Amino acid sequence: MSTSIDQAFVKQFEREVHAAYQRLGSKLRPTVRTKTNVRGSTTVFQKVGKGTAATKARHGMVPVMSVEFTNVEAALVDYYAGEWVDRLDELKTNIDERQVLANAGAYALGRKTDELIIAALSQSPHVVGSPSTGLTKEKVLAAFELLGAHDVPDDGQRFAIVGRKQWSELLTLPEFASAEFVGEDQLPWRGSQAKTWLGTMWIAHSGLPIQGGVRTCFWYHRSAVGHAVGQEVVTDITWHGDRAAHFVANSMSQGAVLIDENGVVKMPCLEA
Repeated sequence: MSTSIDQAFVKQFEREVHAAYQRLGSKLRPTVRTKTNVRGSTTVFQKVGKGTAATKARHGMVPVMSVEFTNVEAALVDYYAGEWVDRLDELKTNIDERQVLANAGAYALGRKTDELIIAALSQSPHVVGSPSTGLTKEKVLAAFELLGAHDVPDDGQRFAIVGRKQWSELLTLPEFASAEFVGEDQLPWRGSQAKTWLGTMWIAHSGLPIQGGVRTCFWYHRSAVGHAVGQEVVTDITWHGDRAAHFVANSMSQGAVLIDENGVVKMPCLEA
């Protein structure tokens, strides 16, 4: 009996893991600023301040904006997700079982990616609303006003992530769920728990932090958080004769950092 997996199987398995990670593993990676192919253990994200325009005299010097340039550093951490596959079990499995194992590894790494991004969002000091109430219309509008006060661009790159309970609370708001307010094409009933409202993509997420029955939701701009990738998801499959099994190891190297605290608003919500 051969002691190695067919190379076609290995390549197909790697493709399935990567596809599952991109498709369903991480919800938040597309919502933040991402830098790939990072070399080294850290990387830097640039932060540019506001410029001021001014007049000039005829033939005078063009005024300098004196824009402030700063940067923040993101540290990359290595993460792994592995599983044993018994040789005799392989004889009994089919393509669907292989896909289940591929998905399991990809989803685990995807959840870790979201954890890193959420941890970065949590560093923002800006909080609106009382933790003794759920996600009310007043709390949403308060966060909307604060983002405006911080001059956060309303350019289609704002995102809000809320828990399942808060999503249910939003569905009770006619402004969020009624076609009379948002139109037929923006109704949140089309099989996907994401929709555009107030110029923001709202996303239901099950991994938001909860403490003492209070879940923290976030409203932010894409440029406010940086996500660094040193290594994309990689799969390695090796045979271990002493165990009569293959070990499937998935790994990645990533990190996340808060770039601009003014671009993130936290909304604590009571979750009874």
